[in-house]
Amino acid sequence: MYYIDAHTHCVGDHPDCIALFDELNLKLVNIGVTEPGLPWRDHLKLYRRLADAHPHRFAWVTTFTPPDWTGDWAERVIADLDRDFAAGAVGCKVWKNIGMLDRKPDGSYLLVDDDVFQPVFAHLEKLRKPLLMHIAEPIACWQPPQDNDLHSEYYRRNPRWYMFGKPGAPSYAQLIAARDAVAARHPNLPVIGAHLASLEHDLGEIARRLEQYPNFAIDTAGRMRDLAWHNPPDVQAFLTRYQDRVLWSTDLVRFSAMSQWTAEKRLDELGHIRRQYVTEFDFFATDKPLTIAGRPARGLAMPEPVLEKLFHRNAQAWYAV
Repeated sequence: MYYIDAHTHCVGDHPDCIALFDELNLKLVNIGVTEPGLPWRDHLKLYRRLADAHPHRFAWVTTFTPPDWTGDWAERVIADLDRDFAAGAVGCKVWKNIGMLDRKPDGSYLLVDDDVFQPVFAHLEKLRKPLLMHIAEPIACWQPPQDNDLHSEYYRRNPRWYMFGKPGAPSYAQLIAARDAVAARHPNLPVIGAHLASLEHDLGEIARRLEQYPNFAIDTAGRMRDLAWHNPPDVQAFLTRYQDRVLWSTDLVRFSAMSQWTAEKRLDELGHIRRQYVTEFDFFATDKPLTIAGRPARGLAMPEPVLEKLFHRNAQAWYAV
């Protein structure tokens, strides 16, 4: 099987890493992220170099900075995007800082359906370049801490992103509605909802968007554990029904260049990466008993035609990789 991991952040620039991906027959789509404090332009350069040097193993998705509220912001962003697409970028991403962190000049939160973004999204629509949207977070982000929730620990460690009780913060429903509004407003724009479209708790809600918006797909980045908590027959039925609209991905994160690591660290990290991928493959392709996020689970054993779409054909179709 040929695998395309449609959502990663991995500077795998060492021969040992390339050898592992050769062994796994794996291609990574590295995604740009404008996280505050992260040198995202430097990361895009690294992602581009990897894709140029190893096109059978890497592709990349660009992004852009939030509005600076100058008159020519959209024009500058469009020019930057065009340069990135000419250099090989296969799509564009918007991240959760839009809606959860960034503010407008009046102090209100900036949502992704704001008119300021429309020239950029219209340009992507004209080019038919996919827009990967990580808007909102799991619903636990807006709920009191729960010990048995898959995501509560993340918000204990990252309180900046925890929206529960935060004065003036948009609700979960507002952010999801803003994301949906972009898909509705731009029907010819391929939109990919990252992380099961931030609806990982409810397969029915994901299905409703897939039914309503023909231009909408989802990726599974970092959400295998959520799928493992659902009733397996429900997940199998969902993946079968929407087999053309789900892009398998892991959200593998290794932001620092592996070529700069010690040999010991590289060997250890590559072992972790190998195990992560084997678990992902087993979950979707076999009926093996597994342990996922500390809980017993069993693989879904999806049929081969569905696996081919999930593991690579859908990424080829939506990202042209």
